[in-house]
Amino acid sequence: MTAMTNLYDQTAEPGVPAPPLDGDARADVVVVGGGFTGLSTALHLAENGARVILLEAFQPGWGASGRNGGQVNAGLKHDPDVVERDFGEDLGRRMNTLAGGAPDFVFGLIKRLGIRCDARQNGTLRAAISDAHAAHVRESAEQWRRRHAPVELLQDGALERATGTGRYRQAMFDRRGGDLNPLSYARGLARAAGLAGASVYGGTRAVGIEAIGSQWRVATRTGTITADRIVLATNGYTDGLWPGLRRSIVPLFGAIAATAPLSEALSRAIMPERSVLYESGAITVYYRVDSSQRLLIGGRGPMREIDSPAAIPHIVDYAQRLWPGLRGVEWTHAWGGRLAMTRDQYPHVHEPAPGVLVCLGYNGRGVAMATTMGAQLANRILRPTSPFDMPISTMKEIALHALWPLAVRAAIVRGRISDRLGL
Repeated sequence: MTAMTNLYDQTAEPGVPAPPLDGDARADVVVVGGGFTGLSTALHLAENGARVILLEAFQPGWGASGRNGGQVNAGLKHDPDVVERDFGEDLGRRMNTLAGGAPDFVFGLIKRLGIRCDARQNGTLRAAISDAHAAHVRESAEQWRRRHAPVELLQDGALERATGTGRYRQAMFDRRGGDLNPLSYARGLARAAGLAGASVYGGTRAVGIEAIGSQWRVATRTGTITADRIVLATNGYTDGLWPGLRRSIVPLFGAIAATAPLSEALSRAIMPERSVLYESGAITVYYRVDSSQRLLIGGRGPMREIDSPAAIPHIVDYAQRLWPGLRGVEWTHAWGGRLAMTRDQYPHVHEPAPGVLVCLGYNGRGVAMATTMGAQLANRILRPTSPFDMPISTMKEIALHALWPLAVRAAIVRGRISDRLGL
């Protein structure tokens, strides 16, 4: 196998110039983090006339926003009935509407801005291996049907024809979902934000925040920004910039492997309708076939960065179990990125001080939800008395946070055993 890194580095649209900040600046809002949340926030603020400066430690899309599986999926991690039970009928309903409509928001934004990112709204399959998980999938489908979502159940021959494998017992097909090249998408958002008037600085890590009266000053190694408002959108790469924030989430490493372009016959046999799929289980495997006819398949990998398919043989082996025709196909790329998990598996929005907004923790649903939350955060700043469709919670540190790598490894082992036993 030939080792290369992130496939998107070779296939994405070129990035826009994002030079480092040089000197001191003034803005209405400074956004820290150049992933989907930060870029969407900056875009929607700038389109409404706000003076926005975005700071990214590397380049826009460098983190998990430019390294994920490229799936644009509807909904939150929890099913709609659970959301409304946890947050009440009014807020829970608004959360479900927001999350259920997130893919349409993304694909509509791409169309409006003319972003070239291989976007396809061909639907999502949530597939179950075991009878127990099949029951969960059926229940989820029923809950979404009651909310008039365009979902249907597939099984037996219909499911095998849709996936090219007989592995699954049941799947929910959700027409709202789809896929894209996430790095191209992030770069397109950065370009659009710049055209709208936002200043996007790359290679500019925020190293300190201090209150200056009713304003805030964000320090970098090469300058400062003074602003009325701050948005922190650092997700899985959150550091110690704001006290306690890093310890409020658990960063997990996802891992993805990609094949060389498949033959026409094999390409037609794997996910022929070009929907995307994620498995319903304790340990999620997800995959799609991209516009170049490569299979991209991801799941949990080692708790570190990777740059070779040899680092994740279990994922490659699993793909070959699903589709034996892959044996002998070259795996050309493998990479990973850090996503943020929260204890309750909901996105977390905090206002830890006047003028400060924090949003992070998409629990694997970041492409659609982070984009949508960027628009929500912008609206919160521009129209603070208008309804906000996610809960704003008190930031809480996770107990024994320093032990998270051990806890994650143990949870993965338990999850794999549970999935094998069909629990």
